[in-house]
Amino acid sequence: MFLIVGALVVIISIFGGYMASEGHIAVLWQPFEAIMIVGSAIGAFIIANPKAVLKKAGKAIGVAMKGSRYSKASYLELLSLLYTTFKLVKSKGMLALEQHVENPNESTLFQQFPNVFKDHEILVFLCDYLRLMTLGTENAHEFEALLDEEIETHHKEHEMIAGAFQTTADGLPALGIVAAVLGVIKTMGAISEPPEVLGHLIGGALVGTFLGVFLAYGFVGPIATSLKNTFEAEAKFLQCIKAGLLAHMQGYAPTVSVEFARKALLSDVRPTFYEVEEATNSVQAV
Repeated sequence: MFLIVGALVVIISIFGGYMASEGHIAVLWQPFEAIMIVGSAIGAFIIANPKAVLKKAGKAIGVAMKGSRYSKASYLELLSLLYTTFKLVKSKGMLALEQHVENPNESTLFQQFPNVFKDHEILVFLCDYLRLMTLGTENAHEFEALLDEEIETHHKEHEMIAGAFQTTADGLPALGIVAAVLGVIKTMGAISEPPEVLGHLIGGALVGTFLGVFLAYGFVGPIATSLKNTFEAEAKFLQCIKAGLLAHMQGYAPTVSVEFARKALLSDVRPTFYEVEEATNSVQAV
């Protein structure tokens, strides 16, 4: 939503200001310049990035438009799930988790928390580490190192997508100059034409420079930054799980372990201690 609003502000500000200063909007209509710049940018994007990034590039624009899929309510649900899980282990032992982590799709534990239950990536991540705990993993330092490694890998995969858009944004002004140079070459071939014809050709050439800079700093660059911010915010979901699991391994009570997890969250989505307490009190024991 914010991406669309921002794009409209950019377009209205640039073209509205140009028209308000008595600029002729028709001069900016140079479709072949746009084909050269946008087409070469897409080609360079394909050359520079592996297949995995290319497959995710289209979805990434949707991610940038929507922002992080995790809200305060999502984190409150996750903290409630962690609390219920830790309480189950404290009361019935670690093996009580086995049926849930081995068959998460049929788990009455996970089904109580629909947002997490429907998030396949998060559910697999949580079950993998709970399974390790049921298998007897007791060294918290080794466990933390493994968590950090997977979270870092997850971050790197997302970083490649944001970096691909940023690299394209960095190259667009240069591609605009290439289109402008080609326009100047075309103009030099018509040097004997009258001034009004030459003026139109030169104006068309300069549109290439304008379009490259406009697309880079008005759209593609901001999309890259939006993706980076969104992916970093979403990484907190995994770090929240990590903090809770490590606190539980250290032997803390479920309430304290969940408090460790809550403290790992960004302030704009972090529920208060009392909100978490109210939510966990309303959860049915498994």
